[in-house]
Order: sequence, then C-alpha cells, then structure tokens
Amino acid sequence: MAAAAAAAAAAWGRLLRGARGAASRRACSSGARARAASAAAQELQSSGRERFVLEHAAPFSAFLMDSFGRQHNYLRISLTEKCNLRCQYCMPEEGVQLTPKSELLTAQEIITLAKLFVKEGVDKIRLTGGEPLIRPDVVEIVGELHKLEGLKTIAVTTNGINLTRLLPRLKEAGLNAINISLDTLVPAKFEFIVRRKGFHKVMEGIHKATELGYHPVKVNCVVMRGFNEDEVLDFVDFTKDLPLDVRFIEYMPFDGNKWNFKKMVSYKEMLDTIKQRWPELEKLPCETSSTAKSYKVPHFQGQISFITSMSEHFCGSCNRLRITADGNLKVCLFGNSEVSLRDHLRSGASEEELIQIIGAAVGRKKKQHAGMFNISRMKNRPMVLIGG
Repeated sequence: MAAAAAAAAAAWGRLLRGARGAASRRACSSGARARAASAAAQELQSSGRERFVLEHAAPFSAFLMDSFGRQHNYLRISLTEKCNLRCQYCMPEEGVQLTPKSELLTAQEIITLAKLFVKEGVDKIRLTGGEPLIRPDVVEIVGELHKLEGLKTIAVTTNGINLTRLLPRLKEAGLNAINISLDTLVPAKFEFIVRRKGFHKVMEGIHKATELGYHPVKVNCVVMRGFNEDEVLDFVDFTKDLPLDVRFIEYMPFDGNKWNFKKMVSYKEMLDTIKQRWPELEKLPCETSSTAKSYKVPHFQGQISFITSMSEHFCGSCNRLRITADGNLKVCLFGNSEVSLRDHLRSGASEEELIQIIGAAVGRKKKQHAGMFNISRMKNRPMVLIGG
C-alpha cells in the first residue's frame, strides 16, 4: 500500500510538473493555473491507473511540487545574516562579509513572499538567521505571519541569548514552536565553541520556554569529535526531567567552517553509545517528511533525535525550501543554485510571475544532494548566510 501511495505521489508530481511547464509557456494571467489544473485533470482521467492516482494522491500546488513528487509545505526564512555568536561549525572566526542592509528583505517583503507561499500550500514557516532574535522587528513579523490564513506553524531557531526577554511577546504574537541551539552543557566549553559568553542566558531561555508551555522545546546540538561527543550521555540525561527534544546533528560542511570528515560523529556511533547506558531506549514513530530519527528513554519527560544529513540523507522526503536574508530562494540546503526573489519583487513582478519563477526553481530541484565528500568540495555559503 505504501509503495502504491508513493507511486501515486510520484505520478501526480510528474503530471503536475507538466501542467506547470504548460502554464509557464502561457501568458502570466490569473487563469493560467486553472487551465493547467484542468489539463492535468483531463490527462489523469485517460486511464484506470491515472484514475487511481487522482483518487489517492492529495492535490497540491503544482508550483511547490518537484518532479519527484515531493510537496514543499515548509518554508524557512532567514531574517538576518548577523549573529551575536561565532559558532565554529557555522561561521569563520574572522566573520563573514555581510550584505548591505538595503539589499536585505524588508519586513513587508518578507510578509509578501510568505503570503504567496502560504497561498500555494506552505503551512509551516520557520524564522532563522544569523540570529533572528536580534532583528528589531521580529515580534511584529511573527504577528503578521500569524494573520496568514492556512499557516499552521510559526517556528524560530535561535541561539537563545535574547530568548528570555523576548519569548513572552513572541508567544503572544503567535510563535508556537521553538528550537534552541546548545552544543555543550559545560560553560567553559560553550565559550570555546561559540567564541562568546552566554551559556547561562541560553539555559535560562530553555527553562523559560518550558515554563511558557512549549512542548517539546527542541534543543539543537551539533556533535563534533574532539569538541563535545563526550557529552552525548549528559544531553540524554538532560531530557529526564524536562520536556525537551535534544536533536543531535551530524557535523555538516559549509564554506569557512573547516569541515573535516574525521570530526563527524555518525548517528549510529552516538546511538550505540547511548544504548550501552540505556539499553531500553525506544524508537519513536515519525512523520514521512521528518528529518529526525527519534528515540526515548522510558519514563523520561523528553526525548532525543538524530539529524543524519551526512551518514543517512533524507532527501527523498524533503519538503523544505529556504529564503535567505538577501531574498534568494534555495531549494536545497547543500545546493549552490539560488534565485533572487528580492530582485523580481523589487522590479515589480506580479504575483503570477513570482509563482512561475518559484515553480521553475522547485522543478529544477535534484533528487538528492551530492553526498558528504562531494559537498565538502562544493562552493556554498557559510551556514550563517544561508539561514539554517
């Protein structure tokens, strides 16, 4: 049954891509997508197999579905390139060349693009950076996103430094999910990894989030050999009395972070270490599009997860798109292909034209990324300029 559903989704994706291509050749008008959908429907009715596809594959925007049937309902928007930390896996020690403020998306441009994506089927938006909570209008942006009909989840990924101060206002504005970066439970090591002080502010932010009812509070921990792999068990124990989801993230290569395969600790190695301490560790079910493999120690309040981008990629179920702070659309975190939505927006492109541009970019998305060794040799932005 699962195989049939997957085949149905793939067939629907191919047919919708054909509809998207036909639509792009027509004049950009309000009726273009309707004609494309009608043509796709007629084609689907041409055989019994295609009728099965029509009955079992949920319709989704042709412009946010790629040629492999992946439906992109999750958008990550970077609010800023700036950050108040200098994490070793994210940014070169000397910092990065920042984009002039005039070339970054304004709050209104962010909302305009978000509204467009939500109309096409996006139901989750995550605000990233840099550090999104250093943007002065972040609460107002969350409030405007909260008004978008059809948007179910507004999330933020933060380093936690400013979280305690801002979280009550963010929650009131509509923020309903949160990820906090924390790579060590040792204050001195924290300063070494992030090259700044602030450990106690991050811990205070984690506890504030649990107090305000965020459940779970996701804690992102990038595991690096020689840095913090000796704390994996301590992080698992951190979930005993708090409703946390500690997410162990495999070290990934980005421009300027001096990636080295020997620094990467695979999820299987971490899992083996954890099972030696907690052999009763339980595997949890997960959504098809989830990037995480989740587990739980029985009777612990929280859980743990593994983000296995390097050792076991999850490209086949990827449902994510990214907009950088300077307005570029990235259809793959590890791909260096980008399309400037900012430039088209500022040149007066209509909504239909923007949809066509987005659809074309999604349609070019590859089946999977190039693999860990090829990725390390590819030119890509530093993580801080992509937006997580």
